[in-house]
Amino acid sequence: MSKSSNTLLALVLGGAIGAVAGILYAPDKGTKTRKDLSKKAKKQQDKLAKQLKETRASLADNAQKAKLTFEERLNDTISTASYKADDIIGSLESKLADLRKQNAKLQKDATVNEIKARAEKTLS
Repeated sequence: MSKSSNTLLALVLGGAIGAVAGILYAPDKGTKTRKDLSKKAKKQQDKLAKQLKETRASLADNAQKAKLTFEERLNDTISTASYKADDIIGSLESKLADLRKQNAKLQKDATVNEIKARAEKTLS
């Protein structure tokens, strides 16, 4: 159980035990006892309402903090992924440039070989 629910349970049990003890050992008339019980019940109700309000505020605050933490982590992850993507793209562009150079060299060599073959054919 959470701290707030333990506190709430303690308040309710305390109120109930107090009411029972008050009735059993009441030296006053029934009307006065009922008024006292009514006042005590109202007091406990006010305490519970205050505790509920504090718990709600605490939960809302914790939810807001969790949301901000999640957003920060998400932004960090996106930023890291972006840098990694840039590194990968740079590497791929470098490899593509190397392949283009190799292709140009192969085409040049093929053209030279083709010219040599034609020249040899012509000379023969």
